[in-house]
Amino acid sequence: PAWLRRLCGQLLSERLMKPSGVQAVVRGIVEGTGGGAGAEAAAVDWRKCDAVAKILASCPQQCLSLEDYYRRVCPQILDLLHIQDKLTARQFQRVATTTLLTMVKEHPQLAEKHLLQPLLAPLLRCSET
Repeated sequence: PAWLRRLCGQLLSERLMKPSGVQAVVRGIVEGTGGGAGAEAAAVDWRKCDAVAKILASCPQQCLSLEDYYRRVCPQILDLLHIQDKLTARQFQRVATTTLLTMVKEHPQLAEKHLLQPLLAPLLRCSET
């Protein structure tokens, strides 16, 4: 029903905007497959990771502005690149890179400011010296 879809969207949006909300949402969707071959299969399930990336790249209706959404969510997306567990890291890195590419295509100026500049800052510092 429409009311349930709206409520779920609102709860998801609220969670994404909180500190560590992106990681919690990604974990909730891509993990939980158990160990062994099942977990390995989940790591290569690119469709699930791409679906999560599509959710992350979409600004929720409840957000005050697109700029505010990018300011809050982009640092959390970059944090997904630093997960230590190898199996989890593959899934999270897939989600992060797909989200980054989607955001760059949809809103290049905001993505440059909130994703690309922070991501490339160490490289730029090295090239300046």
